[in-house]
Parts: sequence; structure tokens; C-alpha cells
Amino acid sequence: MNRLELTDLKTLLRECAGEEEGVDLDGDILDVPFSELGYDSLAVLQTTGRIERDFEVLLDEEAVDEAETPRAYLELINRALSERAGV
Repeated sequence: MNRLELTDLKTLLRECAGEEEGVDLDGDILDVPFSELGYDSLAVLQTTGRIERDFEVLLDEEAVDEAETPRAYLELINRALSERAGV
């Protein structure tokens, strides 16, 4: 896989950290901070570990910490996937 889409990220978040009651992950969440979606830094860290393992990439920890929204997080992941693929 050379690109992670929002639907993929939502699935991974649900699998790694669950889904908080009252939060609609199926809505327009690209620019909603993870904290407002019910995901703390540990949840994002668990998801990051899964992504690194499943997609064989290494993500910069500092950049992951700074990616506060799904959009920023996906950009980080997809940049790493592109670099790995040599694109």
C-alpha cells in the first residue's frame, strides 16, 4: 500500500483504541483534533505502532506528536509511504 486513506485510518483507530461514545468518526473529521475525537497521545501511539508494523515504515516520533488532526497525521504517514516507495 502506497497511501493510507481516511477510511483506513478510522478502521485502525477503532481497532487500536476503540471509539468513544458520542463521537461520530464517520463525519467530517479531517481537521478535528484527536483529543476532540476521544483519542489521547497513547491511542495515537498505539495506532502509529500498528501502522509502522503493518506498512513497514518508521514515523518520526516528534512529527507524530505534532500531528494533532487526522489530516496532519495522514500527510505524515503518506509522506513516509511515498519515501519508502521511492516516489
